[in-house]
Order: sequence, then C-alpha cells, then structure tokens
Amino acid sequence: MTEERDLSAAKVAESAAGPPAEPPGAGFPVFLRDSIPFVLLRLVLYLALFQTIGYGLSALLVRMAPWTAAQSVAGLLIQEVLSFSAAAGTALIMARAERRSFGAYGLPVRNAFGKLFWQGALLGLAELCAVMSLIAVFGAYRFGPLAIHGAGLLRWGLTWAFFFLAVGFSEEFLFRGYVQFTLAKGIGFWPAAVFLSTLFAAAHLGKGNAGENWVGALGILVIGLFWCLTLRRTGSLWFAVGMHASFDFGETFLFSVPNSGVTFEGHLSKATMHGAAWLTGGAVGPEASIFNFVIIGLLFYLFHRWYPAKAEPTRE
Repeated sequence: MTEERDLSAAKVAESAAGPPAEPPGAGFPVFLRDSIPFVLLRLVLYLALFQTIGYGLSALLVRMAPWTAAQSVAGLLIQEVLSFSAAAGTALIMARAERRSFGAYGLPVRNAFGKLFWQGALLGLAELCAVMSLIAVFGAYRFGPLAIHGAGLLRWGLTWAFFFLAVGFSEEFLFRGYVQFTLAKGIGFWPAAVFLSTLFAAAHLGKGNAGENWVGALGILVIGLFWCLTLRRTGSLWFAVGMHASFDFGETFLFSVPNSGVTFEGHLSKATMHGAAWLTGGAVGPEASIFNFVIIGLLFYLFHRWYPAKAEPTRE
C-alpha cells in the first residue's frame, strides 16, 4: 500500500512538472534529423530557397531601380545587402522548421554590435596595421599624399564602412552561418569548416576578383579557418563579422591598397607598393603577403589563449 501511494504521488508530481524537457531537434520530422543524408537534404533545401529568394529580391529591385544592377559602389552595396537578406531570411524559415532560434546559426540578436563585434573590428585593423608596417619596414609601401579632401573624406569613409560591413555580414553568414551549423551536424565542426573555407577561398577566384591568384586564395582559406575558430570558441559570428569588415575597410580605404585583387575608387591616399610579390602581395594585395600568413599564425595562438577550448559554448 505504501509503495502504491508513493508511486501515485510520484505520478502526480511528474504531471504537475509538465512533460520532460526535450533537447532541440527532438521529435523533428525524419527529414530534419541529423544523419548525413538528411543533413544534405536540408542544405539543398536551404540553398534552393536562398537562390529563389535572392533572385526574386534582385529582380524586383532592378525593376524598381535599374541602376542597382550596375557595378558601381552603390550597386555593389545593394547586392551585398540583398545577399545577406536572402541568406538570413532563408535561415529564419529553416529555424522555424527545425524548431531552433535564429541565433543558433551564429548571429544572436542579443549580442548585436556588442563586445565581440568590436573586439573583432579592433583585431582586424591591428592585423592589417601589423602587416602593412612590416611591408613598410622593408621599403615596399609608401602611404603617399591624400587622394581625397574635405567632405569627400567623410563621404568615402562612411561609404566604405557601410559597404564592408555589408560584405562582412553577407560572406560570414553565407559561409559560416546556417550552412556551417548544419553541415557540422553531419560530419563534425572542423571537417565542415575546412570544406566551406575552401569554397570561400575558391569564390574569390571568380570573375569579380580578376587580380586574385592562388596565393591570395590560400590566404583567404587560412583567415576563413581562423574565423571558424572564433565561431567555435565564442559560439557567435559577431567577432568574425567585425574583423572581416574592418580588415577590408583598412585595405581599401585607410591603406589604399588592392583588396583581393581589386583596387577600388575613393581611397584615402595615393599609396604605392613595389617589390617582390611575396613581400607585398603584388596585385592581390597584402592578404597575399608572407607577413599576413605569419600574423594569422600568431592570431591563431593568441585567440586560442584568449578564448580557451574549455569555454566553447554548445550551439543548438
């Protein structure tokens, strides 16, 4: 009798407490589970939706404002904003289907432009300053006279700040957001990171980066892996977005050198670089310089100490 009362009391307590908590993803439809075939199915679905939404937004905008299709700075900015909008919008749809929060894919809104973002932005500028200082010490870089003055300084400075912030969001979320999270479920974080960082590097060898070469692409692969480390240790892409944006801004505007093989208008000075390509990066820019590889190697070590592995959060 006593056992029956205890069992009854236990059932009442369990009923009052509600159903047991389920881990994220429990009870998903079969096609959303984390076996490799269904992970690939989710990725195909995500990419198909991304392409559809992106094409639809682009077509609508070009119809309303034809100038946005031009390869002007404004047109390129709009394209980057649309790319991120399509990637994030598709991730929101997948988040509902997978019963996860959007923040699980690397951009939690509660951390927007917080400490991690500004740490990344400062580190991106510090990395570039270190690389350019070493190139200058060897006599291969000269800042030169100012190329723009007065109101042009503010206009171009803000233009490139907004542009590369959009690039940071677009490229980081597309290569290290939903796709990295989902592929890692099937094959593990670092195999997914290597594969996607290789795609990230290969994408920079396309027609939009005519001056890029395999050395520059290798530098992009390495920095992509570093940004994967920052994602792994912080559970967030905010650090990588800030660092990505500030490094590109520093190359194009502050130091006025090629960025992934492209020399843009509206740079701060009439800077010059001369010397061996291994030293300066040549037509690619400083990301292909031997010094950039050395500095990134140092950053791996410093970040490993800064955010030790035991502090890694679980992203679900």
